[in-house]
Amino acid sequence: MRRFSFQILGLTFLLVSLSAGQSVSPLVSCISRGRSFDDRSSSLGTDHNLSFPSSITLPRMGPDFTLQVYRNRTVAQSQDLASYSASTVIHAELPDTQQTGEYELQRQYSAPPRKLAFKAIRFTGDNFVKSNVILRLLQSEATHVEKDDPSLNAISPTNYKFSYKGTTELEGHVVHVYHVKPRYKRPGLFKGRIFLDAYTASIVRAEGRAVKSPSLFVKKIEFVQDYADVDSFTFPVHIHSEAQARIVGRTVVDIYYSDYHAVSGTVQAQSTPSL
Repeated sequence: MRRFSFQILGLTFLLVSLSAGQSVSPLVSCISRGRSFDDRSSSLGTDHNLSFPSSITLPRMGPDFTLQVYRNRTVAQSQDLASYSASTVIHAELPDTQQTGEYELQRQYSAPPRKLAFKAIRFTGDNFVKSNVILRLLQSEATHVEKDDPSLNAISPTNYKFSYKGTTELEGHVVHVYHVKPRYKRPGLFKGRIFLDAYTASIVRAEGRAVKSPSLFVKKIEFVQDYADVDSFTFPVHIHSEAQARIVGRTVVDIYYSDYHAVSGTVQAQSTPSL
């Protein structure tokens, strides 16, 4: 049971890497999801004879351009994110054995080199779930962050084919919906949908099914992952995943993230005193 408990949940954090890199451009960072921002602080000049509108509304982007901006932001965040911290609550459940566990912790990421550390705050529930599901899940995430190549799991034209499916509303956002189909059948890639904000190109949700199981004991893995903008970056705020194993049955995991504090590499370099 130890082996496939680790492998069932390990893919959850390969999916976390889908969010590794969402950097908001200077213009977009002034705008909240397509709404207006005050133009009075513009650095365009001080000529009082010039007349400007009091606000500027970010235009709605077409689906192709939205996808391209999203990819540019992904690359920019992977290069600019120096560190972040966040509070995390992990709830894991084995419904067939009626075992549950909930672990609250603080996470700290820094780069380069990429490093992920955790500080335990509290745990309630069955120790089997803690030892064989949650702790192994955290170990898998740390190993993935520090050793794996993020580009292998990125939502990019290298890894996926994209098919536009239209526009809808999701969590208060107008989003473009794309069906994604992986070009390769390997762990960490999925078949499903992504939802990109039509005004900022931020990813709002990714959902689907893993195209390759990390273990012969696991028949399928499905997930839904929601995101939010934090300052000039985008991070996951909730992951729901379900795996069907041949022996232990269903494994259900919900991970909630909050209180993000992110540091840009550019800001960090500017604040470092020269010798």
